[in-house]
Amino acid sequence: MESQLEQQSPAPGVVRGPKTRRHRGILRYPVVRQLLRFTGVGIVCTLTSLALYALSRPWLGAQPANATALVLTSFMNTALNRRLTFKITERRRMKRDHLNGLIVILVALLITGGSLAVLHWVRPEATVAEELWTTTLSGFAATAVRFTMLRHWIFRRARHR
Repeated sequence: MESQLEQQSPAPGVVRGPKTRRHRGILRYPVVRQLLRFTGVGIVCTLTSLALYALSRPWLGAQPANATALVLTSFMNTALNRRLTFKITERRRMKRDHLNGLIVILVALLITGGSLAVLHWVRPEATVAEELWTTTLSGFAATAVRFTMLRHWIFRRARHR
Protein backbone atom coordinates (compact mmCIF):
# COMPACT_ATOMS: atom_id res chain seq x y z
CA MET A 1 0.00 0.00 0.00
CA GLU A 2 2.83 2.40 0.81
CA SER A 3 4.45 1.70 -2.56
CA GLN A 4 1.17 2.62 -4.28
CA LEU A 5 1.04 5.94 -2.42
CA GLU A 6 4.63 6.69 -3.32
CA GLN A 7 3.92 6.00 -6.98
CA GLN A 8 0.92 8.34 -7.04
CA SER A 9 2.43 11.29 -5.19
CA PRO A 10 4.89 13.54 -6.99
CA ALA A 11 8.56 13.40 -6.15
CA PRO A 12 9.72 15.79 -3.42
CA GLY A 13 10.39 19.25 -4.83
CA VAL A 14 8.24 18.69 -7.93
CA VAL A 15 5.54 21.29 -8.24
CA ARG A 16 2.56 20.52 -10.38
CA GLY A 17 1.19 23.31 -12.54
CA PRO A 18 -2.21 24.81 -11.98
CA LYS A 19 -5.11 22.57 -12.77
CA THR A 20 -6.30 23.38 -16.27
CA ARG A 21 -9.97 23.29 -17.03
CA ARG A 22 -11.18 21.68 -20.22
CA HIS A 23 -13.95 23.55 -22.00
CA ARG A 24 -16.33 22.04 -24.50
CA GLY A 25 -18.06 23.37 -27.55
CA ILE A 26 -17.56 26.98 -28.46
CA LEU A 27 -16.13 27.72 -25.00
CA ARG A 28 -12.98 25.81 -25.91
CA TYR A 29 -11.82 28.94 -27.77
CA PRO A 30 -10.13 31.44 -25.43
CA VAL A 31 -11.38 34.43 -27.43
CA VAL A 32 -15.01 33.35 -26.86
CA ARG A 33 -14.49 33.05 -23.10
CA GLN A 34 -12.74 36.43 -23.10
CA LEU A 35 -15.57 38.03 -25.07
CA LEU A 36 -18.12 36.71 -22.59
CA ARG A 37 -16.17 38.04 -19.60
CA PHE A 38 -15.48 41.31 -21.46
CA THR A 39 -19.21 41.70 -22.09
CA GLY A 40 -19.98 41.34 -18.40
CA VAL A 41 -17.35 43.92 -17.50
CA GLY A 42 -18.65 46.16 -20.28
CA ILE A 43 -22.21 46.04 -18.99
CA VAL A 44 -21.12 47.09 -15.50
CA CYS A 45 -18.86 49.87 -16.82
CA THR A 46 -21.43 51.12 -19.34
CA LEU A 47 -24.15 51.38 -16.71
CA THR A 48 -21.75 53.19 -14.39
CA SER A 49 -20.65 55.53 -17.18
CA LEU A 50 -24.24 56.30 -18.22
CA ALA A 51 -25.18 57.06 -14.61
CA LEU A 52 -22.18 59.35 -14.18
CA TYR A 53 -23.02 61.08 -17.47
CA ALA A 54 -26.67 61.59 -16.56
CA LEU A 55 -25.73 62.93 -13.11
CA SER A 56 -23.01 65.32 -14.30
CA ARG A 57 -24.62 66.43 -17.59
CA PRO A 58 -26.76 69.25 -16.09
CA TRP A 59 -23.70 70.88 -14.46
CA LEU A 60 -20.92 70.16 -16.96
CA GLY A 61 -22.55 69.99 -20.39
CA ALA A 62 -22.52 67.08 -22.84
CA GLN A 63 -18.86 66.79 -23.87
CA PRO A 64 -17.28 67.37 -20.41
CA ALA A 65 -19.80 64.99 -18.80
CA ASN A 66 -19.00 62.32 -21.39
CA ALA A 67 -15.24 62.76 -20.89
CA THR A 68 -15.56 62.71 -17.10
CA ALA A 69 -17.68 59.56 -17.11
CA LEU A 70 -15.36 57.74 -19.52
CA VAL A 71 -12.14 58.68 -17.70
CA LEU A 72 -13.54 57.76 -14.29
CA THR A 73 -14.86 54.40 -15.47
CA SER A 74 -11.70 53.64 -17.50
CA PHE A 75 -9.74 52.79 -14.37
CA MET A 76 -12.46 50.41 -13.23
CA ASN A 77 -12.72 48.97 -16.75
CA THR A 78 -8.98 48.32 -17.09
CA ALA A 79 -8.75 46.78 -13.62
CA LEU A 80 -11.75 44.50 -14.17
CA ASN A 81 -10.67 43.44 -17.66
CA ARG A 82 -7.13 42.82 -16.47
CA ARG A 83 -8.34 40.58 -13.66
CA LEU A 84 -11.50 38.96 -15.03
CA THR A 85 -11.28 38.99 -18.83
CA PHE A 86 -7.57 38.30 -19.30
CA LYS A 87 -6.87 36.59 -15.94
CA ILE A 88 -3.82 38.73 -15.10
CA THR A 89 -3.39 38.76 -11.35
CA GLU A 90 0.24 39.75 -10.80
CA ARG A 91 0.99 43.36 -9.97
CA ARG A 92 3.87 43.51 -12.41
CA ARG A 93 3.19 45.98 -15.25
CA MET A 94 -0.07 47.11 -13.62
CA LYS A 95 0.82 50.83 -13.87
CA ARG A 96 1.75 50.46 -17.52
CA ASP A 97 -1.48 48.54 -18.19
CA HIS A 98 -3.50 51.37 -16.66
CA LEU A 99 -1.60 54.04 -18.61
CA ASN A 100 -2.21 52.11 -21.81
CA GLY A 101 -5.82 51.72 -20.74
CA LEU A 102 -6.07 55.51 -20.69
CA ILE A 103 -4.91 55.58 -24.32
CA VAL A 104 -7.60 53.03 -25.17
CA ILE A 105 -10.21 55.14 -23.40
CA LEU A 106 -9.07 58.22 -25.32
CA VAL A 107 -9.88 56.35 -28.52
CA ALA A 108 -13.31 55.57 -27.07
CA LEU A 109 -13.67 59.23 -26.12
CA LEU A 110 -12.92 60.27 -29.71
CA ILE A 111 -15.59 57.88 -30.99
CA THR A 112 -18.30 58.81 -28.47
CA GLY A 113 -17.39 62.49 -28.34
CA GLY A 114 -17.37 62.61 -32.13
CA SER A 115 -20.83 61.06 -32.22
CA LEU A 116 -22.09 63.66 -29.74
CA ALA A 117 -20.59 66.43 -31.87
CA VAL A 118 -22.35 65.04 -34.96
CA LEU A 119 -25.63 64.77 -33.02
CA HIS A 120 -25.41 68.39 -31.88
CA TRP A 121 -24.46 69.52 -35.38
CA VAL A 122 -27.42 67.71 -36.94
CA ARG A 123 -29.82 68.37 -34.08
CA PRO A 124 -28.72 71.25 -31.81
CA GLU A 125 -31.82 70.88 -29.61
CA ALA A 126 -31.06 67.21 -28.77
CA THR A 127 -32.34 66.00 -25.42
CA VAL A 128 -30.33 64.23 -22.74
CA ALA A 129 -32.12 61.00 -23.68
CA GLU A 130 -30.99 61.39 -27.30
CA GLU A 131 -27.46 62.08 -26.10
CA LEU A 132 -27.56 58.92 -23.96
CA TRP A 133 -28.75 56.86 -26.96
CA THR A 134 -26.03 58.38 -29.12
CA THR A 135 -23.27 57.67 -26.62
CA THR A 136 -24.61 54.16 -26.01
CA LEU A 137 -24.73 53.24 -29.70
CA SER A 138 -21.35 54.78 -30.46
CA GLY A 139 -20.11 53.05 -27.31
CA PHE A 140 -20.76 49.70 -29.00
CA ALA A 141 -18.31 50.65 -31.76
CA ALA A 142 -15.87 51.94 -29.14
CA THR A 143 -16.23 48.65 -27.26
CA ALA A 144 -15.22 46.60 -30.30
CA VAL A 145 -12.16 48.82 -30.73
CA ARG A 146 -11.40 48.60 -27.00
CA PHE A 147 -11.55 44.78 -26.92
CA THR A 148 -9.29 44.55 -29.95
CA MET A 149 -6.75 46.96 -28.46
CA LEU A 150 -6.82 45.26 -25.06
CA ARG A 151 -6.46 41.77 -26.50
CA HIS A 152 -3.82 42.47 -29.12
CA TRP A 153 -1.85 45.29 -27.52
CA ILE A 154 -2.14 45.74 -23.76
CA PHE A 155 -2.90 42.20 -22.59
CA ARG A 156 -1.47 40.22 -25.51
CA ARG A 157 0.58 38.24 -23.00
CA ALA A 158 -2.69 36.66 -21.81
CA ARG A 159 -4.47 36.16 -25.12
CA HIS A 160 -4.87 32.40 -24.69
CA ARG A 161 -6.41 32.28 -21.21
